[in-house]
Amino acid sequence: MIRKAWHGLISIERALLITLLIIGAALFGFFKLASEVAEGDTMAFDRAIMLAFRSSDPAIPAGPRWLTQAMTDLTAFGGLAGLIVVIAATTGFLLASRRRRTALFVLAATGTGAAAASLLKLVYDRPRPALVPHLVEVASASFPSGHAADAAIVYLTLGALLARTVAEPALRVYILSAAALLVLLVGVSRVYLGVHWPSDVLGGWTIGAAWALACSLLYSRVVAAKAG
Repeated sequence: MIRKAWHGLISIERALLITLLIIGAALFGFFKLASEVAEGDTMAFDRAIMLAFRSSDPAIPAGPRWLTQAMTDLTAFGGLAGLIVVIAATTGFLLASRRRRTALFVLAATGTGAAAASLLKLVYDRPRPALVPHLVEVASASFPSGHAADAAIVYLTLGALLARTVAEPALRVYILSAAALLVLLVGVSRVYLGVHWPSDVLGGWTIGAAWALACSLLYSRVVAAKAG
């Protein structure tokens, strides 16, 4: 019994260490990328990827006409209005289920994460790309992509919390994969629509994933522990 408990403790501490290392690596990757962006070292990569999403005429996006509308619809999943609806529906469900701690955690985690992403935009103040015409209206700075960061913060955080409620590993993988796929599609849509450089989206994904992972760790170590 003691040996089993000891091995269980080692496994928990090992998982904690791995999680912290991943968060650290993600943060290092973000700030390294930000440095490259500031120095203009990502421009060749950015231009090549962005033009790959356009036809021979840079004003016309690649692919059939319906794809442009599909990308416009997908990008809304990372917009403020769409995310507010998702967060409100989630917190409403949690409150109705008398899980107030988790509801408050979701609000705090997503709200502070979105605020941090907005602050980073002000810090780096990168202009929006002018290489191709924008297919949707934008007003804020470019790096990191707010849609990519906020989508990662919200959907990965909620996916991690939902995955904790199921026992089957396959279902957990499905939930997290679905959340990651949605985050991926939102980011790709921003480049396709011409409103973000690919490096903006990579920065948003990186900082958003790091935030979501940190929130998941905090939830498991504090909120869930107290509820237990």
